[in-house]
Amino acid sequence: MDDNLKKIFPFIKPYKSHVFWNVIYNILYALFSTLSFIALIPMMQVLFDKSEKITEKPVYTSIWEITKFGKDYLYYNITHLQITKGPQYALLFVVALIIITFLFKNLFNYLASNHLMHLKNGVLKDLRNTMYNKIIDLPISYYSEKRKGDIMARMLGDVGEVQNSFFSILELIVKEPMTIIFTIGAMFAISVKLTLFVFIFIPISGYIISLVGKSLKSKSERIQYEGGFLISIVEESLSGLKVVKSYNAEKNFKTKFNDSVMRLLKLSNSIGRKNNLASPFSEFMGIIVIATLLWFGGNMVLVEHLPNGKPVFEAAQFLAYMGLAYNILTPAKSISKANYAVKSGLAAAQRVFEVLEVENTISDKPNAIIKESFDKNISLEQITFKYEKENVLTNFSLDVPKGKTVALVGQSGSGKSTIASLLTRFYDVQEGNIKIDGIDIKDMTMNSLRGLIGLVTQDSILFNDTIKNNILIGKEGATDDEIIEALKVANAYEFVKDLPQGINTNIGDAGNKLSGGQKQRLNIARAVLKNPPIMILDEATSALDTESEKFVQVALENMMQNRTSIVIAHRLSTIQKADKIVVMQKGKIVEQGTHEELLALEGTYSKLVFMQSFE
Repeated sequence: MDDNLKKIFPFIKPYKSHVFWNVIYNILYALFSTLSFIALIPMMQVLFDKSEKITEKPVYTSIWEITKFGKDYLYYNITHLQITKGPQYALLFVVALIIITFLFKNLFNYLASNHLMHLKNGVLKDLRNTMYNKIIDLPISYYSEKRKGDIMARMLGDVGEVQNSFFSILELIVKEPMTIIFTIGAMFAISVKLTLFVFIFIPISGYIISLVGKSLKSKSERIQYEGGFLISIVEESLSGLKVVKSYNAEKNFKTKFNDSVMRLLKLSNSIGRKNNLASPFSEFMGIIVIATLLWFGGNMVLVEHLPNGKPVFEAAQFLAYMGLAYNILTPAKSISKANYAVKSGLAAAQRVFEVLEVENTISDKPNAIIKESFDKNISLEQITFKYEKENVLTNFSLDVPKGKTVALVGQSGSGKSTIASLLTRFYDVQEGNIKIDGIDIKDMTMNSLRGLIGLVTQDSILFNDTIKNNILIGKEGATDDEIIEALKVANAYEFVKDLPQGINTNIGDAGNKLSGGQKQRLNIARAVLKNPPIMILDEATSALDTESEKFVQVALENMMQNRTSIVIAHRLSTIQKADKIVVMQKGKIVEQGTHEELLALEGTYSKLVFMQSFE
C-alpha cells in the first residue's frame, strides 16, 4: 500500500461511519444494478409468452435455496396473474418490478454519494486546518528557503486535488468492483459458456490500462510543482509591482510567467491525453467483447437446440444477458478513470504530507515554564549563531537590566537584527544561552516568552483590514477607548481621527492607503496596546523620511517610558538617550557606553556619528 494512502487514514477516522455507510450503500447499489437487468427477463418472457408456469405456491426451505425460492415465487405470481386477470396484469406486475429495482438502485447510489460527500468535505476541512496550523507553527527559518507561492499551491490546490481525486479509491475498491462481481455472478447463472469470454476481456484491458497509467503519477507531481511555481510568480509580481514597473521589467516577468504556463500546458496535455484514452479504450475493448457475445449468443438462440427442440438460449435470457454484459463496461470505464484519479491524488497527497511532516525545530519543551512577569534582567551569554556557514554572532554577551534602554548600533551585517530574531525565538542559538530572569528562553513556553515582548520592525506589517482590527492583534478584546489611548501614545490618533470612518477605516492591502510614517505609528500603537514589559525596536525609523521620523520618534519615546527596551538603530536620533549603546562589528562588541562616553573615546562610534551612516 502506498505510504501516502496510509497517512490519509488518520484524517478519515473521524468519518468512519460515513465510510461504513458508503460501502453498504455501494454494495446495495451494485446488487440492485444487477437485479434491474435480471428483472428484464420475466418482462420479456411475459411479452413473448414464454414465461415459466408455476401453479403451486413455493415453500421456503433454507437460506441456501433462497435464490431458487425467490425465482419460483416470482414466476408463481406471474402465472397466477396471467390465469386470474390476464397477461396485461402480469406485464404490469413485471414493469412495476423493474421500476422498483431501478428506484432502489438510484436511491442507494444517492445515499452512497451523500456519505462520500460528507467524508470528502470533512477530510478537506481537517486537512486544510492541519495544513494551515502547520504553516503558522513552522519557524521563520523554514520560509527563508521556500517560495510562498509553492506553499499556497500545496495549501489550496494540492489539498483540493486530494479531495477530488483521492476518494475515487472508494469507488475503485467497492462500488465498481461489486457491480462487476454481482453482474458476473448473474451472468454465470444464465450462461457459464458465454461468461468465460468476459474473463478474457477484463485482465487484458486491465493490463493495458495499467501500462498507460504508469507514468501518470510522476507527471502529476511535476504539474503540481509547476503550479506552485506559477502562483509564486504571481505572488512575487504583485508584491513587487512598483519595482517591476519602475525598472521596466514587465517583459522579463511576462516571459517567466509565459514559460511556466507553456510547461503547464505541455504537462496538462500529456496527462489529458492519457486520461481521455481511458474511457474510449475500455469502451472499445468492451464492444469487442459485446460483438463476440452477440455472435456466439446469437448462435445459441438461433441455431443450437436442445434435444426437446427448444433453443439452448432463450431470446429473453439472451437480451438480459447482453444488458448485463454492457453493465460491466460502465464500472470498467470508471475503474480505469478512478485509477488515474487516484495516481493524481497520491501525487498531491505526497506534496501535502511533505509540509505536514517537516520537523518543527523551534517548539516548546515538555513541561515548559509559563513566565508571566519580567523582574530583573535579560542576559545573552556567550552566544554563537550562524544562518548557513559563516558566524553572524561569535561569543556575544550582553546584559540588559530591567527598566533600561540598550541600543545596538553598527554597520549592516554586524548581527544587530539577528539578536532581535534570537530573543523572540524566530531562530534558536547554536551555542550559548539567552536568559530572562535567569531562565533560559528555551525552557519557557513560546507563548509566554512572546507575551513578554513587543516587537516593532523596520517593515510596517499591516493587514488588509480596519485600523481597529490591526491594532487589536496586540490585545484581543480591547475596548475602543483603549485602542484610541494606544493611538494617542503612538502619536497616531491625530491622523486616524480625520479618516472617514476613524478607527473603522480599512487601510488596504499591507496598509498601502497610508504613508510610511502613518503605517509605522500604527505598528507602534499595536505594541503599546499589548503593553509588554520588554520592547524590541528593530530599526523602527530607518525607512522613514525626516518629518515622519520626528513623529515616530516621539511615539517611541512615549512607549519606552518605564519599559525595558532594546533598540536596534541606524540613525543617531533614536539612540542618543539610551542608557547604554553597544557598538557591533562582525558579530562582536567593539565598544559600549553612553552617547557621551563613546564620543569621548573617538573610536568606531564617533566615526559612525560623524558619517551619520548607521546602516
